[in-house]
Amino acid sequence: KTSKGHLKVCKMKKKVLRKQVRAQHTLMKHEGIECVSHATQSLVIANAGLGNGMSRHQLLRIVGEHGLVETLLMPPNKPYSFVKYGTTEEAKKAFGALNGKEVTLEDCGQNIVLYINFVEKVLWQNAVPTSLPPGLMIIEKIISPEEERRMLESIDWIGYEDTQNAQKTLKHRRVKHFGYEFCYDNNNVDKDKPLPGGLPEICDLFLENCLKQGYIKHKPDQLTVNQYEPGQGIPPHIDTHSAFEDEIISLSLGAQIVMDFKHPDGHTVAIMLPRCSLLVMAGESRYLWTHGITPRKYDVIQASELGQKVGTITADVGDLTLNRRETRTSFTFRKVRRSPCNCIYPSVCDSQKGQQRQVQPSFPHNEMEASVLEQEYVHKVYEEIATHFSSTRHSPWPRIVEFLRSLPKGSIVADVGCGNGKYLGINEDLYMVGCDRSKNLVDICGEKNFQAFVCDALSVPIRSGSCDACISIAVIHHFSTAERRLATIRELARLLRPGGMALIYVWAMEQEYKNQKSKYLKEKNGSKDEEEINTGSAQRPLSDQMPDSNKQNSACSDRLLNDLKDEGCDAKPVADSRLPVHTNRTSFHSQDLLVPWHLKGGTKKKRESVDTVVFPAGSKESQELSPVFHRYYHVFCEGELEAACRSLDCVRVQKSYYDQGNWCVVLEKL
Repeated sequence: KTSKGHLKVCKMKKKVLRKQVRAQHTLMKHEGIECVSHATQSLVIANAGLGNGMSRHQLLRIVGEHGLVETLLMPPNKPYSFVKYGTTEEAKKAFGALNGKEVTLEDCGQNIVLYINFVEKVLWQNAVPTSLPPGLMIIEKIISPEEERRMLESIDWIGYEDTQNAQKTLKHRRVKHFGYEFCYDNNNVDKDKPLPGGLPEICDLFLENCLKQGYIKHKPDQLTVNQYEPGQGIPPHIDTHSAFEDEIISLSLGAQIVMDFKHPDGHTVAIMLPRCSLLVMAGESRYLWTHGITPRKYDVIQASELGQKVGTITADVGDLTLNRRETRTSFTFRKVRRSPCNCIYPSVCDSQKGQQRQVQPSFPHNEMEASVLEQEYVHKVYEEIATHFSSTRHSPWPRIVEFLRSLPKGSIVADVGCGNGKYLGINEDLYMVGCDRSKNLVDICGEKNFQAFVCDALSVPIRSGSCDACISIAVIHHFSTAERRLATIRELARLLRPGGMALIYVWAMEQEYKNQKSKYLKEKNGSKDEEEINTGSAQRPLSDQMPDSNKQNSACSDRLLNDLKDEGCDAKPVADSRLPVHTNRTSFHSQDLLVPWHLKGGTKKKRESVDTVVFPAGSKESQELSPVFHRYYHVFCEGELEAACRSLDCVRVQKSYYDQGNWCVVLEKL
């Protein structure tokens, strides 16, 4: 018996060792984190992650029995976690007690075995907080618990079985329609056959209050009530453009839920919809982003604000846990559309499919597409318009001048993206050198006897740590992916010596800030004094009904640290979504867009980025001979530039501010 028992113990130890080694390889392969053979304060615990059903509360209790836990990191969707103890001795004690131990997951009753390894200090880079998609708003606690009870009781599910259409199509949730029945076979409504009875009286009262509070502009006339059990969801979709008007609102009753929004470029935002909250989708969030609920029994949410969090779920590995879903009922209100949709997103609009429109580039889905987009709609455009562009860029902006004049005498300063060099001669006490992607603009610098050369902002041929200061004015917003924008900031930091300063300006999504319109919106006839855009007064009439942008503070999407995978140039895009063309001197309705430049003096060359037919036949603009070039821009939301800078551990944000339609940051190299 002793011999058999000893053999069993040996087999078990070998199995645990085998699993330990496998966990080591997994961690190295997926995260680049190497396990060590000597004892440290930090452990990695395999099979104890959010990805396999372990909650933060349970894991804290397990590891807390063996010493003081300084840090517990639980990466989203991963089957492992990291724990740091106050001392190495406590970590060794936990290792001996927990390695190979079987535990039962509290939330699902499944038995798992923990496998543990020592690791050195774990530096996990958190995802930067993301913003809501443009046009999206969440109003918390819009109704009281009593009103919630009455609304739920107003729905009679007894006659649900008689709803044949919904019964056949929706096998995984209960649904009822009011006002008009939604036909799931064609994703539309029969506008000529309203349902008898209209909307429930309590819903009418609720909508009247929403109108009074200014949450909606039009009173909906269609209601869909869905009831979801834990584990049920809805597939990602965009509500049919031709079926419903701009605003779509959804009331969450009974339980909270995480809803996933996805942009055509692959960027996703997980948004917490608390119980008794109202989701309002308008503009870009309604027309361009898909929304859906992933079928699962648990949501990954912020642990510190369990049941309280409103808005986006940030992947803070030190503050994530699992939340068991409960039965949720949604009241989704829409207004039936009576005329074709004429939105600015024709590629996803069923009303506009098949219509002859100008071919516009798509959102880039990988590095190759991004490079091609920037080559055609940034680099080539500026080569063509350099002379005209330079003639509109002669007045330096005061706060940039102030920054340059504040630098010590003899400072070496690089102007990355110098354009025609208007900042290169501001302070004669500085040694300034400029660089730009446009050869023609660099030639103009040479004509002014400024030192400048041609290069890409992603790779500046200047020795690391050799600059006392750098400026990047109206450059980074021309890069078409979050990774490339972050890489340009990292390149600026590389040029700086420790203690060196950098000033960055990018165009802002918020052209109306603190109730003040920017010069861009004020000066309808164009302004040669603007740093950012001077595109003339001719405008392309894209749509008669433009989405509302008054809620931009809560309606911007942050693409920072977007874990997009390069699928190769042959990969199929998420959606065939074209970049919208901006109407000059108006508010922005999309973060990624094409901005027209009306060239004066004509051009002999014809590029993909040039419009030859951009206006409706017979219009006044169609008779103009001057070509129109389109430049790609990513306009930044409030906090987006600062968040990108803070994600780099080699710099410190000294100051951030808003200056005439631009977001600005001053960095210091650490």
